[in-house]
Amino acid sequence: MDSRQLIDRRHLDFLLHDVLAVDDLCRYPRFAEHSRETFGAAISLAQQIALEKFLPHNRKADLNEPHLVDGKVELIPEIGDAVAAFCEAGFPAVLADYERGGMQLPFAVGAACDGLFCSANAGTIAYPTLARAAANLLEVYATPEQKQLYMQPILEGRYFGTMCLSEPQAGSSLADLKTSAAAQADGSYRISGAKMWISAGDHELGENIVHLVLARIEGAPAGVRGISLFIVPRWRVNADGSRGERNDVRLAGLNHKMGQRASVNTFLKFGESGDCVGYLVGTAHQGLAQMFHMMNEERIGVGLSAIQQAAASYQYALAYARERRQGRHPDQKDPATPAVPLIEHADVRRMLLQQKCYVEGGQMLAFDAAMLVDRQHDPDATVREQSHLLLELLTPIVKAWNSDYALRANDLAIQVLGGYGYTRDYPVEQCYRDNRINPIHEGTNGIQALDLLGRKALMKDGAALRILLGRIAATCNEAAAQESLAPLAAQLGKIALLVRDTTMAAGQRMAAGNVREVLANAGHYLHLLGHTVVAWGWLRMALAAQRARAAGSADTDFHDGKLQACRFFFATELPQVELAARLVAQADDSAYVMRDGWF
Repeated sequence: MDSRQLIDRRHLDFLLHDVLAVDDLCRYPRFAEHSRETFGAAISLAQQIALEKFLPHNRKADLNEPHLVDGKVELIPEIGDAVAAFCEAGFPAVLADYERGGMQLPFAVGAACDGLFCSANAGTIAYPTLARAAANLLEVYATPEQKQLYMQPILEGRYFGTMCLSEPQAGSSLADLKTSAAAQADGSYRISGAKMWISAGDHELGENIVHLVLARIEGAPAGVRGISLFIVPRWRVNADGSRGERNDVRLAGLNHKMGQRASVNTFLKFGESGDCVGYLVGTAHQGLAQMFHMMNEERIGVGLSAIQQAAASYQYALAYARERRQGRHPDQKDPATPAVPLIEHADVRRMLLQQKCYVEGGQMLAFDAAMLVDRQHDPDATVREQSHLLLELLTPIVKAWNSDYALRANDLAIQVLGGYGYTRDYPVEQCYRDNRINPIHEGTNGIQALDLLGRKALMKDGAALRILLGRIAATCNEAAAQESLAPLAAQLGKIALLVRDTTMAAGQRMAAGNVREVLANAGHYLHLLGHTVVAWGWLRMALAAQRARAAGSADTDFHDGKLQACRFFFATELPQVELAARLVAQADDSAYVMRDGWF
């Protein structure tokens, strides 16, 4: 397969410009110096580096995972070369202010660039993107001095960063974390504890690693209310910015992963010798809220990364199905007739079409959420408030729906290749393994579902959901005016009402005290709302395709493909939500009442 086929740039441009109108962001003062041309130049540069520096070592990094040599993490050299190219091109500062040497691009354009790297090599890109997320958190909460010492070097590509939340004994239960912070006379803290599953936690790619560590100040309240956030550098940094002595942060072990093996995953110990220096970020006991600034950005990133890894396997499967000749049509009995390409078989087309629906629908969802981040710069306070609420609602869906259905797409890609797909001779099995982490990290998909139904859908008396349903209704009204799309608009309109009624029923049951029974069906609710939002995205893509055709587009196959995929999703996927809605509304207890001893 030609590596250029890995990235469908035509589809990316269609989403960004024809559907989401990313160019409209240039009217905001923050992005006023940009244009469609500068957006395109950044994306083209990312595509070039992704194909030339990241893709070629994707398999090699999978076969040669990080290992310890004389106490140091050793990576294959191609990882360092790729990360260096990323940094030299300025991508660590793709979102940063011009005054800090940044590109000051919209989040949506930055996400498009990141997506290309994720398609090429999801493991290697983790190093600089995690660092950038740390820098973005510091931009919001750090002091000017902390920004200069720890954030600026990340933007320059000299420092890297991590987020240190999970602990061996607690996993996702942050209320139970034990890492402690003892205040010192000079205003610093001594950190003591251990953190597990820390991506990019130890390596030699840069001059330093800035660990953002959740810890509990001695005497702090129990539970999540007592958690604070600390900067804990691998190497201490002097007041003039020069690197000082090694901090008391030790690598205790490496975790050997199923996939994404290019990115080292570590077990870290802080303060084993009693001399781990940390610096409080922002206000004490606000660490979890601060960390969620980084976590929410990462959750959009996880959803985008997942769907881009599905996009890669889809492109491989599509190319294979077009090239591989095997079998004949069911009504062709003569063995002397030539074998047909796999794509001629109806079931193979079905599997490819399902992948297309999941991948392109998930991309639409992720980039739509990214646009909401950028709408925070709108001069209209109402637009900013609505964008914030809608982003809060969509973030768990972006993370969980995309990572769930990306894996289904990966699975279908393997099936299209048949036995070859199950071997390491073809890359689709690695795409599946690399993607399997995404439903787990940055908050498992079960946690995302609980957050969605237990908090986001009902927050502020359902304000975010009302905004979403209002926008879906507006799209349905527009589509209803077109004869070919009117039935789809009517179908989605009915599902939107079902979402409203189901949410109200769930809220009433929880208000009556049946919280556990209702939330036992949170996964079904995520399926309901996720499929509804993706269907909305497909209807918007169909409208854009119709507009292009009406304007005389010569690329009729491309736009017809969008219309047919929309029709397929509405015919085969959207009707499934009715069962999910019924289970949620009735607070089905078939799982909740199951007992340990019955298994």
